[in-house]
Amino acid sequence: MKIALHSRSVFSAIVLCFLGSVSAAPTPGEVVFSTDFDSPAERELWKLSKSASWVEESGRGTVLRVDVSPESIKEAHSTMLPIDLSDYRGCKLIFECQVKADGVTKPSASYLGAKFMLHYDSESEGPLWTNESNVYGTFDWRRSSFTVRIAPDARDAHLSLSLQDSSGKAYFDSIRVTVFKVPHPRPIPIPNPPPAFKGHTLSRLRGVMSPHSYFEGDLKTLATEWRANLIRWQITRHWGRTNTDRDLKEYGQWIDEELAELDQALEASRRYGILVLIDLHTPPGGRYEDKNMAIFHEKKYQDYWVAVWEKIARRYKGNPVVWGYDLINEPIQTRPSPDGVADYLAGQKRVADAIRLIDPDTPIIVEAAESDSARGYRDLEPINVSNVIYQVHLYTPGEFTHQGVHGEWKPVNYPGKIAGREWNKEELRKVLEPVREFQRAYNVHIYAGEFSAVRWAPGAVDYLRDCIELFEEYGWDWSYHAYREWDGWSVEHGPNIKDHQKVLEPTDRKQLLLKWFAKNEKPRF
Repeated sequence: MKIALHSRSVFSAIVLCFLGSVSAAPTPGEVVFSTDFDSPAERELWKLSKSASWVEESGRGTVLRVDVSPESIKEAHSTMLPIDLSDYRGCKLIFECQVKADGVTKPSASYLGAKFMLHYDSESEGPLWTNESNVYGTFDWRRSSFTVRIAPDARDAHLSLSLQDSSGKAYFDSIRVTVFKVPHPRPIPIPNPPPAFKGHTLSRLRGVMSPHSYFEGDLKTLATEWRANLIRWQITRHWGRTNTDRDLKEYGQWIDEELAELDQALEASRRYGILVLIDLHTPPGGRYEDKNMAIFHEKKYQDYWVAVWEKIARRYKGNPVVWGYDLINEPIQTRPSPDGVADYLAGQKRVADAIRLIDPDTPIIVEAAESDSARGYRDLEPINVSNVIYQVHLYTPGEFTHQGVHGEWKPVNYPGKIAGREWNKEELRKVLEPVREFQRAYNVHIYAGEFSAVRWAPGAVDYLRDCIELFEEYGWDWSYHAYREWDGWSVEHGPNIKDHQKVLEPTDRKQLLLKWFAKNEKPRF
């Protein structure tokens, strides 16, 4: 039997504790489910695993303990509660609980360990499993949380409390689900809309993501042999300088080094006829272990983010080689911002407003709050700033595009059945539909800033072809990830995962890109 996350549930008087009044529709801040496990009626609705038990904790009352021995680490240890999400489809919900760990061993992957998790199935977006990552070790009671937008057809949902791929003891208590955001209806697209602002006069921008370092020969080849007319220039940490982004003095020195290198790239791009998109790939403050960015949670880093873009705008205002300012790469935010700190969208609006006081014209590129960001467009709203373009990245399904990147490689074919779903061009079209809806509703220009598949993925060229054909059909500019960055994404390397040398004959993936680049017009500076 399922629990409805709604106080009108037949179980609400017994199980669910609600704050405030109930409205006809969900409202932000509304607590729609909570339990402390303190009554028998609350506890009996959970299906306990053999490793789980109810225990008394001083000062807390009854809590759930999951106790896994090293010998049983590979067994299933999930205690589950089926829930009904139908009233919250399209909403963003905050899931939180209290967790304590005693000797929980480090699991083989960051998303394993002590888990407070939501799972549901969805035809439109595929199955979802989400929880806070890197929860292991020994620590006293603390909050564990995540934020998730519920798919429009989410079904068969459940909460689970477990240890996965870890031994030790984990304790769980005080679960709460709160409405974070509610969906906003899209305007009806106007018939025969005028051309959307795209920041250039060419028929299309087709290009690549940049290497990590500047070499003039790379730009010359890209322009003269490949005929690309766009490069998304990554201001990103090189190997060996990661995880230092919280030291703002060092970060500022690094930014100055990067801008000096960008000056060289812009001059060469001017000579070779390539537009450049300035991409702040690594933000001040960096990312936490759960992938959230410090700029959305700590004011000093957000203030510095604004200051960095003010510096960039002053430096490049009026430069015809600069197509635009890409404010932040993949602004993942799964937890609400604290008071006084703008969230991922309001933060981009804050930066954009600061830029516009310096540079009123250069296009500004805004992203939704997910790394593979098409899904993030379902609750994205346009910002009230002039000359804005909206960016999407596409690496769906990740089981195909990133196979072998984070672990042992097991071949996954495209097109074909991947993670229980049949994937082909029409499935990719469904993934991109939220972006198309946004594009048509607000008459804005879309830029596909990243898409790719590792070179050893069987059918990589078919995947790339389907992506590009969709981008072209929709009138989107695009850039392939990536050019001479890491050989795993390289179209100049063959499909042998163990061969790290460029091949002499053009790969089918390179030939595909060159076919489209041949259609390019060159900008005039």
